[in-house]
Amino acid sequence: MPFRKIINDPVYGFITINNPLIFEIISHPWYQRLRRIKQMALAHLVYPGAVHTRLHHSLGAYHLMGNALQVLKEKGTFISEAEDTGAKIAILLHDIGHGPFSHALESVLMENVHHEELSLLLMQDLNRQFNGQLQTAIDIFTNTYPKKFLHQLVSGQLDVDRMDYLTRDSFFTGVSEGVIGYDRIIKMLTVHNGELMVEEKAIYSIEKFLVARRLMYWQVYLHKTVLAAEMTLVKILERARETGMENAERLPESILKSFLLNQYKGTIALHLDQFCQLDDTDIVAAIKSWCHHPDKILSLLCNGIMNRHLLKVKLQSTPIPGEEVTKQKKRMMERLNINEKDASYLVFTGEAVNRTYNPYNEKINILFKDGKVKDISQVDNALIQHNLSGAVKKFYICCLK
Repeated sequence: MPFRKIINDPVYGFITINNPLIFEIISHPWYQRLRRIKQMALAHLVYPGAVHTRLHHSLGAYHLMGNALQVLKEKGTFISEAEDTGAKIAILLHDIGHGPFSHALESVLMENVHHEELSLLLMQDLNRQFNGQLQTAIDIFTNTYPKKFLHQLVSGQLDVDRMDYLTRDSFFTGVSEGVIGYDRIIKMLTVHNGELMVEEKAIYSIEKFLVARRLMYWQVYLHKTVLAAEMTLVKILERARETGMENAERLPESILKSFLLNQYKGTIALHLDQFCQLDDTDIVAAIKSWCHHPDKILSLLCNGIMNRHLLKVKLQSTPIPGEEVTKQKKRMMERLNINEKDASYLVFTGEAVNRTYNPYNEKINILFKDGKVKDISQVDNALIQHNLSGAVKKFYICCLK
C-alpha cells in the first residue's frame, strides 16, 4: 500500500505527505523544533491571532511547492521523481536555520550568521544523517542545480515561500490587505528557456501579489508597535549579555546563557545540536525570570514585554534629529537616576526599509502568447513600475513613556 499521511492545515485544508523520506525529515527533532518558533515573532502583541509557527509556514510552503510542480508537469516540463522530492525537501527545510523569534533576534544570538547559512549547515548535517538523500535538495537550495526554475520556486521574488507567508500571515492576523490569489498565480506558472515565468493572464494577480506584500510590510511586519516590541527584545538580550559579561553568575546556567556569552568555541557549524535546542520558550522563560533581576534596566525592559507596557515609538519619513534623542535620554536619566549608557537601552533610534519590487535582482518575467518576455514592471500600463523599485525608508525613535 502506498505511503500516505495527511495533515489538516487551517489555510489550505489537508496537506498530503506521500514520501517516507519527507515524513522522516518532518519527524526529526530539528524540524519539530519549528513548532516552538513563532512565524511572526512579537506581532501577536498587535495582532493577537498571529501565534502560528515556522512549522505551519514550512508545511504550507511544501504544499504550494507540490501544487506548483504538478502544474509545471502538466504543461510539459519534465521533472523527475528525484527533482520533485528534492524541491519539496528544499522548501520544507528553507527556514530550519531560524533561531528564537525568527528575524527579530537573528543578529543578536549569532552575530554575522544569517538564518539561510544555518539552514544550509543543518541541511548538510541532515544529509549525512540520511545517507546522502538530501543532496538534490541542497543543490536546488544553493542554486547549483542545472534546472534554475526549481531554485526560483524556493527563493525568488515569486517563490512559494512568499506566497505562503503572505497568505498565512494575512489569515492569522486578519489583515485582508495581504490576501493574494496564490492558486491562480500557481496555475499560471510556466517554464521558458529554463526559467520560471508567469503567463500573461496572471499579470493582475502578480501586481496584486506585489501590492499586498508592500501593504503587509507597513501594516504588519513593520508596524510601529511591532518594531518597538521587537527592538525591546533585542535590547533585553543585549543588556543580559552586558550584565553576564560583567559577572557571569548574574545569569542562570542555560544554553541561552552560553550563546549570549559566546561560550561555544569555534564556528556555529560545530554546535548545531546546541543551536537546535534554542527556541522561543528559552527566551520567554528567561524574560519571565529577569522581570525580578537586580539590574534595574533589564528588569524594566522585561516587565514591559511580559505585561505589554511597550516603549512609545514615533515613525517618520525623515531621520530623527540628534537633539531629540539627547532630550529624551536626559529625561530618562533624570527620571530614573541612571547614566547615559543605561538610558540608551530605553531611548534609541532605527530605520525600517521596505521595497515593493527589485527588477535588478530576481525578476518576475511575464511570458506573452507571441513568445515575448517582459519584466512585470515593463508591461503596458504597468502598476508596478521602476519608480517603485527603490527602497522606502522610515525612521523611528523608541523611548519609555
